Amino acid sequence: MKPFYPENKLYSLAILSILLVFTISGCSLTRGLKENEYLVRKIKVDSVDQEFSDASLLYVDRLQQPNSWFNLQLYYLFNKKGNKDIGEPPAILDSALIEFSRLQIEKFLRNKGYLKASVASAIKTQKKKAFITFTAKQGPMFRIRNVQDSIADPNVQVLYRINRRRFSHVQPGGRFDTDSLAYDRDAFYQVMKQNGYYDFYRQYMNYNYDSTFNSSVVDVKVLIDNPAGKKNHPIYKINNTLITIATSTGRTTGNADTLRVDSQFTFVDYSRRFKPNAVLRYVFQHKGDIYNIDQQTLTTSRLSELNVFRNVPNPIYTKTPDSVNHLLNSRIDIIPLKRMSDRIEAEYLHSGPAFFDFWSGSGYGFNIGNTFSNRNLFKQAEILQIKLNYSVLFAGNTTTLPGAIQNQDFKIGANLVYPRIISPFNLPSLGKYGVPHTTFASSFQLFYQNGLVKRRSFINSLTYDWMETSRKQHSLTPISIEFSNGTIDPTARDILLSQNRYSYVYLIGRTVFTASTQYTYQLNFNKLNSLANFVYFRGTIDLGGNTLALISRVLNTRRDSLGQRTLFGHAFAQYAKADVDLRFYRNLGGNEQQFVFRFNPGLGLPFGNSNQLIFERNFYAGGANDIRAWLPRTLGPGNFNRAIYKDNNIRDRLKYLDQFGEIKIIGNMEYRYKIANDFFGTKLKGATFIDFGNVWRLDETVENPGGQFKFNNLFNSTAVGIGTGLRFDLTFFVFRLDAAFKFKDPQFTGADQYVLIKHFSNLFKQGDFKKTYKATNNEDYRFMQLNFGIGLPF
Repeated sequence: MKPFYPENKLYSLAILSILLVFTISGCSLTRGLKENEYLVRKIKVDSVDQEFSDASLLYVDRLQQPNSWFNLQLYYLFNKKGNKDIGEPPAILDSALIEFSRLQIEKFLRNKGYLKASVASAIKTQKKKAFITFTAKQGPMFRIRNVQDSIADPNVQVLYRINRRRFSHVQPGGRFDTDSLAYDRDAFYQVMKQNGYYDFYRQYMNYNYDSTFNSSVVDVKVLIDNPAGKKNHPIYKINNTLITIATSTGRTTGNADTLRVDSQFTFVDYSRRFKPNAVLRYVFQHKGDIYNIDQQTLTTSRLSELNVFRNVPNPIYTKTPDSVNHLLNSRIDIIPLKRMSDRIEAEYLHSGPAFFDFWSGSGYGFNIGNTFSNRNLFKQAEILQIKLNYSVLFAGNTTTLPGAIQNQDFKIGANLVYPRIISPFNLPSLGKYGVPHTTFASSFQLFYQNGLVKRRSFINSLTYDWMETSRKQHSLTPISIEFSNGTIDPTARDILLSQNRYSYVYLIGRTVFTASTQYTYQLNFNKLNSLANFVYFRGTIDLGGNTLALISRVLNTRRDSLGQRTLFGHAFAQYAKADVDLRFYRNLGGNEQQFVFRFNPGLGLPFGNSNQLIFERNFYAGGANDIRAWLPRTLGPGNFNRAIYKDNNIRDRLKYLDQFGEIKIIGNMEYRYKIANDFFGTKLKGATFIDFGNVWRLDETVENPGGQFKFNNLFNSTAVGIGTGLRFDLTFFVFRLDAAFKFKDPQFTGADQYVLIKHFSNLFKQGDFKKTYKATNNEDYRFMQLNFGIGLPF
């Protein structure tokens, strides 16, 4: 058995047998080359300022860039079958392309202010491999001495001088950089388009520069010309707007709903499915306003974000015959999405030594969801979603509970989402940075644990979502009413009570309700699919039962047998809960390499009318988006080991329910990278990761010995999993396979916690360690967990 190193990241995913061909030792990189052909293996650029050394490599022709070993092997494998689109063809040395690359690097350096730069190339060959070095003589770096302007239109000159300090990269004392000149031209083009100059083109703006000085300085002069035959650049204003909505097939034939809304808008709807306000609410160009390209872009973006239109192109502008006032008529042509759609998502979890034994006694499970959407139900661009989700976990063969199913979780819910804030108060428009939403939600959940309990939960809520800026999102649920009750299996109830485990009966068997308020703040959520360097933050606060506590005190309602106040005959829950998701994303350069660090702590506190969090508010650890080496609800709390159960019946009945906590600390470190651009029509990416953390109880309990959170025992009670995975990027979604291994298991003590090191020989066979664990815990110990899912884990 090979050790687990990152370079062996595919070995654990045996189901991908097609990839194993690339692990054959001795594969030659230079096979198939002709006598005078050499494979480019290394490119180096010498004597270039460190600031530009990496960028200069990008100017080497793509066909001369060294291949990755993996992509080259892909090409060799599938090229034999005539498919040349998979992998990368060998980068064969071409002297003409090397010369072209030399000139490009030289041009790049001159554009960066080294106006006298020259570059030489040298090629070294050895054993059919080529090593290329580009050596630069940069010469002095030229700096800008003076910046002047010559602008024919005095109004444009004022606009340029007012805004120049805000956008310009061309400043006295700065490096002379032609890229900065181009940047300034584009930036001022945007300024002109933001201030009514619809007819302004980049070609009106040019530069003269003089570098004929002996002191390596340049004088720059900005030139902005007027349109030919005109004394100035005209400023345009918005006039009338025609909005046309086609059918979902794009047709604009037949009868249409036509309405003149006001002095500006004419609304023509061939689909006959929309009311004018559904669209006009997010048209930010109004009659009499100066033309502004930002308002144009904002209109297009917001209409697209409504998620009821398939195609929202930029408005089309037509100049009116009025040559004095310079007016623009605009037209917005929209194609709606089909009214109804359906989406299915699935996730598979497996705990076992290999994929091929998942129908054996090992633990596994799956989650399948379906979302039905009805768009524009009431002609106001609202969306009705009906969601169904079914999860099941199979525990394998147990001695006390017949049948493979351990627990099942069924959810059904309906959401009605309006693309605006519905409120009795007159609130300002919140659509500048994103479409706000009001969501009315109602759901029912049925949880079934084999041989133990059935729990039913009803939730009704009202939620507002809005954007403060393009980076900051708020979500407020002012009211969420939840009612839940459980029915315990009579046999299980008697066993629990006989062993003084009343807290479990209370946790899962009581009828309880609460009214809560939740608030969530997110930062940089819009960058999650990018390769930028950024910090993502999501924080959630959940407060429950305070209003009910106030009402019960005012009404002086009766207390139950446990001393808790009741309303409508049932005790209500009172608690505070906070959850934070903090992530650091770092781009590591080429090949889409990225490092992500995630820290996800949480804390729940029962108080007032509750001495224990309700079942649905506790934290659990493990799963495909958490600590991936453990199945959901099978880790912790703390050092808790289920071997304490002397009764196998109780152990089996409580599985997946007895490992919870009021405190959660989860951390993940993941290195992501691209493997192949085109792997059977997908972009193939890989990941290597470390997951760590656990859940803990606030207090020491009889049910979970060793489960209490203590700072001096934090490391000892922390679990660690390591693993690797593949991501098949299909653009519209990512299919994920992760293989995770338990590295440090806190249910054991001392050096025995490091299970992957100490018991590595048991990884894929039934050794002494697994036999002992089977005897004490009445279940198999699984080192490896396979996760199949849609989307990234975080």
